[in-house]
Amino acid sequence: MADFLKKRGQKIVKKFSRASIKASEEGKEHIKENFLKRLSHIKKIRLLVLEWVLLVIALILLAVSQSFWFGESYATDAYIDGGTYVEATVGRVNSMNPLFATTTSEKVLSKLMFATLTYNDFSGHPGPGLAASVTYSDDGKVWKIKLREGLSWSDGEPITNEDVLFTLDLIQNPAVSTIYTANLENVKISEDEEGYIIFNLPSAYADFVSALNIPIVPKHVLKDAPLKTLVEADFSKSPVTSGPFTFNATQDTNTGDDEKTIYLTANPDYYLGKPMVSSFAVHVYNDKDDIIAALNSGSVTATAELSGEDSDKVAATTYYRRFSGTNAGAFAFFNTTKGPLTSADFRRAIRQGLNLSEIRSAAPNTTALNFPILKTQIELEDYPSIPTDNPEEAKTRIAEMLNGESLTLEIATVDNGYLPAVAEKLAANLRELGIEARVIPYAESQEFVANVISKRNYDILVYEIELGADPDPLPYYHSTQAKTSGLNLSNYRNSLVDDLLVGARGTMSESLRMKKYEKFLEYWATDVPAIGLYQANMTYIYNKNVRTYDENNILVTALDRFLDVENWAVNQGTKNQTP
Repeated sequence: MADFLKKRGQKIVKKFSRASIKASEEGKEHIKENFLKRLSHIKKIRLLVLEWVLLVIALILLAVSQSFWFGESYATDAYIDGGTYVEATVGRVNSMNPLFATTTSEKVLSKLMFATLTYNDFSGHPGPGLAASVTYSDDGKVWKIKLREGLSWSDGEPITNEDVLFTLDLIQNPAVSTIYTANLENVKISEDEEGYIIFNLPSAYADFVSALNIPIVPKHVLKDAPLKTLVEADFSKSPVTSGPFTFNATQDTNTGDDEKTIYLTANPDYYLGKPMVSSFAVHVYNDKDDIIAALNSGSVTATAELSGEDSDKVAATTYYRRFSGTNAGAFAFFNTTKGPLTSADFRRAIRQGLNLSEIRSAAPNTTALNFPILKTQIELEDYPSIPTDNPEEAKTRIAEMLNGESLTLEIATVDNGYLPAVAEKLAANLRELGIEARVIPYAESQEFVANVISKRNYDILVYEIELGADPDPLPYYHSTQAKTSGLNLSNYRNSLVDDLLVGARGTMSESLRMKKYEKFLEYWATDVPAIGLYQANMTYIYNKNVRTYDENNILVTALDRFLDVENWAVNQGTKNQTP
């Protein structure tokens, strides 16, 4: 049986072998007949073949060229992510706790590192910030806010109602003096079961939403910090933040002065989106001359510390200048509790004798300001008249009231912007009226606030104040604010004015508010607690190669330039546009 299978297998193999050989021979004949013999025919059609080959090559080259051409057409130069924006400021950085920000440098850092419950939007009106919503009762006495979802601190911890309540409690604590204390005076704060934070006001307040423009600090970091040393806590040197940037490091110079640089890093968890610039540096200089030198050397990107006059010293080939009006005003505040200044007649005589045009000339690129309410806030129908300059008559009246006694007035101001020059012009005018005057410029700091502002340690204060998005002169002229924690810088008291200011603040009727403010201005012009000098402009000088704040933004304060800081950019590159 085995032999049979073996022989059978050999026959099958031979059979397949013969078939394979036959197929191979037939294949060779087929290739020879249909391919090799026909190669000679190519000579007859070589021109046609060449034409087809050239056509294919041309189509390929055209496709490549078209792709390159249209790629270039849809490409554009644009700002891209990355880089460092360096802003120059003046003013010591004593603390980076936003509740104690008093100097310009500290306020800039606060704006960059800390988000607020509400904020002034691009139109110059207050709106929600960390708060997702802000609502109020019909009578304007009860306000409610609810936080956005998904908020977080720079250390990864969530921002909650506990942080908000902790911050508001600090602000209201009499043992802690913050710059926001007046915002929440006599306000009862609580939380309901639905997670809303409730503000019960002692009286109606139509613009309470602006009072909630308050930065929040982290409870989990500060809950155990002693209140008396809160401003000096470790948090003040290395804060946990919630704004567009997080704290990175502080670099001190070796000069032994206040110059330093604070480096910040883009916050990927910022609720409005991660900023385009990778980092933001705030370089604190000793004075504006140092800033001018830094700009001309290219060490910094921008600054808002120089006046329009100073900007002429900066290379125009490298930097742009932008003048943006703000809702801030400079006033000469009379301390109505000191010496002859307690008399409204004496204050009126001084105002009558001043050459305001000459005084205002020390603040070029600004707008004359006569009243503490701006037309951009509310358009009143009637404004009181202010007596024109009459120095001779004023000098006679002042001499009669002094009755032969000499008088020296101390004029306090801060060494910032036009204020010192304006104060000197005011002093010169007073001397011409027979009053000795001495200007004392102070560094803008917490010491200035504590020792000069709070104690009203001056006869006249030449100072810029923020007037807000909505008119509300109550903090500056209501009797209850004539105290160390208040902003009534004139110590002005008038019960009729108090009623008008409370009534205007409490009404939701625009027309009724107008009438009350018109009446208030009549008293203000008659009692002369202060003299309007100019409406402040911000001069912003920035490198021509960067993108900064949108020039269409309405700035209530100079710090509102940072509203769209997440869109600022310093790096440029090529991007493809969608056809």
